[in-house]
Amino acid sequence: MFSHVTIGSNDVGKARPFYDALLEPLGLVRHMDYPNAVGYGPAGGRPQLWILNPIDKKAASVGNGITIGLEAPDRSAVDNAYKAALAAGGKDEGAPGLRAHYHPNYYGAYLRDLDGNKICVVCHHKA
Repeated sequence: MFSHVTIGSNDVGKARPFYDALLEPLGLVRHMDYPNAVGYGPAGGRPQLWILNPIDKKAASVGNGITIGLEAPDRSAVDNAYKAALAAGGKDEGAPGLRAHYHPNYYGAYLRDLDGNKICVVCHHKA
């Protein structure tokens, strides 16, 4: 459904190691690397998630109500991505766990990146 998603950053150099750590447990790798942008996607695929300085040259800011949801292949990948993101400077917004109010197998974690963007890592499969 989506071609790509972009997340604004005020410092791509600092965001790069954060997203490297967060995305590695999810099987996403860095495909493109520019001074003001970095692109990630599945191995052998094309970049579908871009972290970049805003094109309009204005400061990146957090959108109220916006959450970037990243799908994990299993629950351990959710746990590993969450731990890696926190170790890389992310902020906790909700530890990994079941959230049955979404659906019975929804296992997710929520965090903020270095610019304050809200990220969800979720697995929709049974344990």
